This record gives sequence, C-alpha cells and structure tokens, in this order.
Amino acid sequence: MHRPAGRQTNEQGTPRGRRLSDHLPPALGGGEIVVLFQPQVSMASGAIVGAEALARWRRPGRDEVGAERLFAAAKRAELIAAVSDEIHDVALADAAAWPAALGNLRLSINVTGRDLARSGFAEVLLARMAQHGFPASRLTIEVTEHDLIADLAKAAAVLDALRSGGCRVALDDFGTGYSSLAYLKELPADVVKLDARLTHDIDGSLRGQVVVKGVIAIARALGLTVIVEGVETQRQRDLLAEAGADIFQGFLCAAPLSSAALAELAGS
Repeated sequence: MHRPAGRQTNEQGTPRGRRLSDHLPPALGGGEIVVLFQPQVSMASGAIVGAEALARWRRPGRDEVGAERLFAAAKRAELIAAVSDEIHDVALADAAAWPAALGNLRLSINVTGRDLARSGFAEVLLARMAQHGFPASRLTIEVTEHDLIADLAKAAAVLDALRSGGCRVALDDFGTGYSSLAYLKELPADVVKLDARLTHDIDGSLRGQVVVKGVIAIARALGLTVIVEGVETQRQRDLLAEAGADIFQGFLCAAPLSSAALAELAGS
C-alpha cells in the first residue's frame, strides 16, 4: 500500500529509527526530568496542606512527556530505578528550597513496586532527605496499587523502615483494583488515596455513591486519612466531604504547578 511521503514515526510517536527510550540515558542528570506539584487541600479549612510531586520529561525542542510515558520508556531502557531516583532527588531538592509560604506543606512522592524490592531502598531514600535537608516528618510515600508488589512482606518491611524514619505511607489509586483490601491488610499505611474514577462516582449512580462511601467508611474506621484525587467540581468536593474525606486534589483547586506558582496560590 502506498503511504504518503512525510515523517514516519514508531509506535511511541517518535521519529522512526530511534525510540523514546533511546533518548533517556543522556537525559538523566541533564536537567530534563522536572517535577510539578499538585496541591492537596483540606476539606475542613480550604487551606493547601500538601502537594504531590508529578514528574515531567522536558526534551529540548520536543513535546513534554508525562510520567506514564516516561516510565514506559524507562522500563524499555531498563532504567526504572535510575528514573525513580532522579525524580525523588529533584522533588526533594525543589521542596527543600520552597519559600516560607510553603514551609508547613507535606510533600508526597510516588514509589514503585520495584523501588520497594530494591535492597537498601529505605536507607537510600532517608539519606537523600537528609542530604537535601527535607524533614522526613513532612514526606508521604505513595505506593500505587496498579504497580503490583510481588513480595508484600518485603514491601511492608521497607515501608515500616520509612515510617520509623518519620515518613507517612499512602496507598495510592485505592479502590479500583482487586488488591486494594489485600494491600490494606498487609502494608503499613497512614493514608488512602481514592482513585479519580471513584471520585467521579460520588455524583453518579446510587450504586457508585454507595461504593465510594463504603470505601471511605472502611478507611476512617481504620483511623486512616482519606485523600481523594481528581476532584473537578464543587459538587464532587461537597459530597466527598460529607462522606468523610479529609483532603482533596484535582483541577477544582489547580493543575500541577511549579514551586513558584504553588507558593503564589498558597499565599493568595
């Protein structure tokens, strides 16, 4: 079949001949991996109380690459650990330099199942916090349910070590996969983060509302803080607050922001 002349691309949308993953090794350490921060807002006070660090890959002269494609490229290049380390390093360095207006905010960073399987990961991460002068007492470690953990006992031991060092642990994307309750039973946690799909169910069908309220009720009965992701409307926020959620993040407040923009929003 004849194809029109023009630039050909591979399945990742990059020029044929080089995959996105081929560009990743020289990008590490070169300032191309950056972090934005999405505010987390108290339901009770309306104040910004924390922010989740979200990675972006900014290639010169190219479109920005989000975290999902970044980690897909890292997996292909067998650089997941290196990418995760760089994101953590950049996030902690940026947060350590936050202005006084952000001095009490919690920082949330994501860790992968592979991170939790790495030997000495807790010690390395605690040392990185100390290196940047960011207090562990203000750090939340988010473990995503979609990143399945092969050895729950080992993961629990690593998370226990991080908690002993002063961090809090959050189960991210909670409530949308088969492993939710298993993780809740086996992994030490202080926080559950409801996936955006559950958030949107709160003003949907009666069945959806019952499920969301049930998940929140379980978390509250266990003494866990409940954060809801993907809140886009005031109605969602109000219904989730009524159901017992503590904190929300989503476009109702703001998209992911630079440190400067976050400080301006927090001070406004």
